[in-house]
Amino acid sequence: MDRVAGKVAFITGAGIGQGRSHAVRLAEEGADIVATDLAAPYDAAGHPQYSAATAADLEETKSLVEKTGRRCVTAVADVRDLAALRAAAGAGLAEFGHIDVVCANAGLITFHASSLDIPEETYDLIVDTCLKGVWNTIQATAPAMIEAGRGGSYILTSSSAGIRGQIGYAHYVAAKHGVVGLMRTFSNELAIHGIRVNSLHPTGVSSEGMGIGGGAAAGPLFAADPRMQLNGMNMLPDLDAGPDAPYGPVPVVTPREISNAVLFLASDEARYITGVSLPVDAGNTNKP
Repeated sequence: MDRVAGKVAFITGAGIGQGRSHAVRLAEEGADIVATDLAAPYDAAGHPQYSAATAADLEETKSLVEKTGRRCVTAVADVRDLAALRAAAGAGLAEFGHIDVVCANAGLITFHASSLDIPEETYDLIVDTCLKGVWNTIQATAPAMIEAGRGGSYILTSSSAGIRGQIGYAHYVAAKHGVVGLMRTFSNELAIHGIRVNSLHPTGVSSEGMGIGGGAAAGPLFAADPRMQLNGMNMLPDLDAGPDAPYGPVPVVTPREISNAVLFLASDEARYITGVSLPVDAGNTNKP
């Protein structure tokens, strides 16, 4: 229960879904948490297809962290707003004195029958959140991490779509490929400070967005186009179904499966792992 004891983790998109799961999982293993989220509706002009976390959701994350015995500071911050992220990092530093782990997790997706149908405003919402948001998160936290001289770990959430050319959401695919570029460059630039940078590549996850909230938009599109079905097709079965269950690819994985990988990359067990794109994807990116 102490794999990240004494560490402080800064997590974006922590109000719901994977971000909340990461906060709780790291707290279970001894980390204090700085939890940030937009905590407001997405821009209506961007045509979002599911709801954002609320301020109450962010406070629920704090409560869940505190139930583990760890401390949690929350901050409302849009990852597209560098000043807001710097203020959130400052609040964490004022409370804890240092930040050792950064999970650039915040993101969202929209689904389309064709990527040529994506409105400009939707492109901007997705790319600015999923790519610029990661850039801003690094800019807001790296200077203090360097100054502290304690090393650290960045875990940048990409996607299986950051490795493959999935169709129907080119804006998201482009942003998640861009996250890999940030990871590769910053893993080299920050190595001199003992700071590791890796990217994480989930398949579909049973949380808000692609796994649940986005299903209303994605389901009919995937059903109508066999090529889109290939986007989400995994290879491993449901490993909790039992050895005698008939084979069928697991459709999505749970947030905790992703959080376990986050925990590993955050911990000293991964102290010589940097510049790596780690799929947690049930075989999605390696399938034929």
